[in-house]
Amino acid sequence: MQIISVINQKGGVGKTTTVINLAAGLAQQDKKILVLDLDPQGNATTGLGLSNLENSTDTIYGVLNGTKEINEVIKKTSFNNLDIITSNVDLSGLEVETANDSDRAFLLKGKLTAYLNAFRGVYDYILIDCPPSLSLLTIMALVSSNSLVVPLQTEFFALEGVTQLIKTIERIKTNLNPELKIRGILLTMYDKRNKLSSQVEKEARDFFNEKVYLTVIPRNVRLSEAPSHGMPVLVYDKSCPGSKSYFNFTDEFINQEKKIGSAA
Repeated sequence: MQIISVINQKGGVGKTTTVINLAAGLAQQDKKILVLDLDPQGNATTGLGLSNLENSTDTIYGVLNGTKEINEVIKKTSFNNLDIITSNVDLSGLEVETANDSDRAFLLKGKLTAYLNAFRGVYDYILIDCPPSLSLLTIMALVSSNSLVVPLQTEFFALEGVTQLIKTIERIKTNLNPELKIRGILLTMYDKRNKLSSQVEKEARDFFNEKVYLTVIPRNVRLSEAPSHGMPVLVYDKSCPGSKSYFNFTDEFINQEKKIGSAA
């Protein structure tokens, strides 16, 4: 069982889209998936067809403020093998509410560890959708995760943002989670008509080498429409370019697992 955070401190890079569609792709390959929405905007929640306006006690906020345990807030989605812990705007108050707790960076890890000890083997992956900032919630996700997937939009300034993120990851590794590693970087919002996209792709591959997934996710209208219908694009329109890319990415992600397994 692995806990993987999908992270980028910049918004609008395809982070939530990647969580939703990787979760759906893995679920369709008979993997048991739990999505943990750790973003107060609750976009992974609505993108999988649930409400982000419900009672906060039944969300991840209820777990982190000590009202509930993880097993009490897991909800089924309408997709096989895919469950979710939802989020809503009240989660944004957690940073202030825990200001006097010196161990607050470990809050989520403690809750997840207790859950996984009590309920072994329920899930193959827990995928965490992080907020688009380097806030307490993001730090909690980094402390709790085995590895990270970083969506990188193929646009100007993208690499600068990722360099900053990598510095943060290194600090977390040194001080809070020495096992943390970047599993891979996924290029998103790729426009093959745009010279800049291929330029950013080249720079990313030169800089990060094999850490960059071979699959690139294109700009695609159906991809941006799907969340408003409360479903992954893999279900909404499985033959569009966005879906084909996320199916390929899921395969690459699983093959990466096999390589990790054979190297161990």
